[in-house]
Amino acid sequence: MKIIIVGAGDVGFHLAKLLSFESQDIYLIDMDAEKLEYASSHFDVITKKGDATSVKLLKEVNIDKSDIFLAVTESQNTNFTLAVIAKKLGAKKTIARISSHEFTKNNEVDFKELGIDFMISPGELAAEEIKMLLHQSAFNDTIEFENGTLNILGSTLEYNSPLIGLTVEEARHKFFDVAFITIAIKPENSTETIIPRGNTKYSAFDQVYFSIPKNSIKKLYKLMGKTPFGVKDVMILGGSKIGVKAARNLCDGNFNTKLIEIDKERAKEIAEKLPNALIIKGDGRNVELLDEENISEMDAFIAVTGNSETNIMTCLVAKSKGVKKTIALVENMDYINISQTIGIDTLINKKLLAASAIFKHVRKGDVLKLANLHNIDAEVLEFNVKEDSAVTKKLIKDIKLTKKAVFAGVIRDGIALMTFGDFQILAGDKAVVFCLPEAIYNVEKLFN
Repeated sequence: MKIIIVGAGDVGFHLAKLLSFESQDIYLIDMDAEKLEYASSHFDVITKKGDATSVKLLKEVNIDKSDIFLAVTESQNTNFTLAVIAKKLGAKKTIARISSHEFTKNNEVDFKELGIDFMISPGELAAEEIKMLLHQSAFNDTIEFENGTLNILGSTLEYNSPLIGLTVEEARHKFFDVAFITIAIKPENSTETIIPRGNTKYSAFDQVYFSIPKNSIKKLYKLMGKTPFGVKDVMILGGSKIGVKAARNLCDGNFNTKLIEIDKERAKEIAEKLPNALIIKGDGRNVELLDEENISEMDAFIAVTGNSETNIMTCLVAKSKGVKKTIALVENMDYINISQTIGIDTLINKKLLAASAIFKHVRKGDVLKLANLHNIDAEVLEFNVKEDSAVTKKLIKDIKLTKKAVFAGVIRDGIALMTFGDFQILAGDKAVVFCLPEAIYNVEKLFN
C-alpha cells in the first residue's frame, strides 16, 4: 500500500510512526527539512521537501499510484486544496484534517464530489472525548464500544484496593463475580507499559487498564479502591473552539457549566452562543478569581486554553482546591505520559486523537474502531471478525498473539464476553484488541 502524508507536524509524525512498523510505501512531504530529517532518522519513511500544492511535486512522488493521501498540515484551507488536487491526480482515497466543526456536520455540500473522502476535526474529537471522560468520572481514561456494551477503563489503584499484592491470575479467581480483563499496567513513576501475564502483580498507584462489560463497572470501583461520584458542576477555562464545543455538549447533557474567557469580545460572543452556560470574563490563572467563582464546589475542571502550561497549572490549582476531576488540553505529545505523575486526571491531545481517527481509515481488514489511550502510547482496535479469519481457527490460548498485545473481549449478539484462554472467537463477533503501536500490523493479520 502506498500512503502519502503531507505535513510533518505532530499529526503527520504520529501517523508516520504508526505506519512505519509495517511494510508500506510511506511518503512524508513538508517544507521543513529539519522535521523531515528527524522523521527519516526515526522511521522507515521516504521524505520529500517541498510545497505539496505543486502538481509537479505530486507527480514526482507518483500520486496517481497512491492508495491513501493524507493532508494533515496546520492549515485547513491547504488541506482542502491538497485533497482536491490529489484526487484529481489519481489518489484513491483522500483524507483532510480540518479545524472548523461545521464542515463535518454540513449536509448541503457533497465534499466527496469535490474530491475529499473523509474529514477529521481534532477540536471536535477533543470535545467529544471530554464529554465521555466526565460520564465515567472516577476513571482517567475511557473508551466505549457499541454504546458502552464493552468498555476500556483506566485509573490508578488506590492504596486500599483489594487487588494490591495479588497477581492477575489470583485476582481473576478471587473476584470471579466481576467480569474483567486487565489489559495493561503502567507502574507509578514509570514510562513502561506492561502487557500483564498471569503472574504480573498489582501495586499501589499503578495506572491500570481494564476491559469490562457495562454491568460490571459498579463492582470495578470497589476493586480499585475508589468511590463513584457524579459530575454535575463543571468549570471550563478557555473559550477556544474546543471550549465552546465542550460547553455546548455539557449544557445539552444538563451539566451546570461555567466558562472563563479572558477576552472581553470573545466572552460576549460565547455568551450569545451558549445561553445555558455562565460565561465569565476574566483571567483563569488568577487564583482569586477561581475562588470567587467557587472552584472548590466544582465537580470537574477542564482547561482548554491555547497554552499547555496554563492548562496544566490551573488543573493543579483545581486539584489543590478539592476538585475531583481535572482534564487538561496539551499541545506537546510528550506530555501525554506524565498526567499520572503530576496529579492531573487526564491530559488530552487533539492531534493524537486526530491521528488515531485517521489511522482507522488506513487499516486493512474490517477495523470498526480505533482509539488511543491518553496516559500510554498504545492503541485499542475493534475488528469485525470475518468467516475465514485466523482468530476463528483456534482457542485464545492457542493463537500465537504477540506479547505486545492482548485480546480485550468480544461483543456477540449485543453481549460483551471476556476472552480468556478457553474462549473461541467466532465469525460475526466484534473483537477488541489492545496493543502497542509496533504490534498493530501483526494483530491485523489475524483478522484478515
